[in-house]
Amino acid sequence: MSEYATFHDLAGASVFISGGGAGIGAALTEGFIAQGARVAFVQRSDGTAFCDEIEARHGARPLFIPCDITDIAALRAAVAEAAEAHGPVTVLVNNAANDQRHKTEEVTEAFWDQAQAINLKAHFFAAQAVVAGMRAAGGGAIINVTSISYMMGQGAYPGYTSANSGLNGLTRSLAREFGPDGIRVNALAPGWVLTDKQLKKWATPEALAAHLARQCLPQHLVPADMVDAALFLASKASRMMTGQALVVDGGVVVTG
Repeated sequence: MSEYATFHDLAGASVFISGGGAGIGAALTEGFIAQGARVAFVQRSDGTAFCDEIEARHGARPLFIPCDITDIAALRAAVAEAAEAHGPVTVLVNNAANDQRHKTEEVTEAFWDQAQAINLKAHFFAAQAVVAGMRAAGGGAIINVTSISYMMGQGAYPGYTSANSGLNGLTRSLAREFGPDGIRVNALAPGWVLTDKQLKKWATPEALAAHLARQCLPQHLVPADMVDAALFLASKASRMMTGQALVVDGGVVVTG
């Protein structure tokens, strides 16, 4: 039984998640599997062991497709493989990202281009790859996972925050363009989610305490906190919601 809210219309849905075997992506993959969706995910590292774990817990196995999302031809091929296995993709979750910390003075042109390729370019081309199938299926949902970093004016990674801001522009433009086809496009903006990567690299006691002090809710975010929000955006429960950014951050940024 799922620990998440149940969205019955997601049972049998063909879902494609980038970066779906680790961190937030792993939680999203499991969340959709628990709904009865057919999930394919891509990432560069081997996802076989993760798929074994999901199958043992849920009796259903996600489809792992090795792929570097900055290789657009490979990304398109992965979307096609997922559609062949599960039917046309009707839920796309552009989750993969790299929030490597960096200083402006140290950024090279190659580093900048790579940051945009991972955090923005791949999201556009993944959306491009699923649109025809969604249109033929009568509609679909695209979820671009951003973050609150650009809303905060966060320093330490300008390449990443620039791409995040760009994702919100992309979300709004695609929502306008494909709304007539019944395709909804929304952004999901997490706060500081304590994945294994964050804990290993940047979550010092001082940084954690300072960030927690900015939240309205005095609990740190974990990957599972993103699942219900993503399921909602994918489901017909949000059928008249598009072009929006849903913030899940414990109350750091207050919009409206």
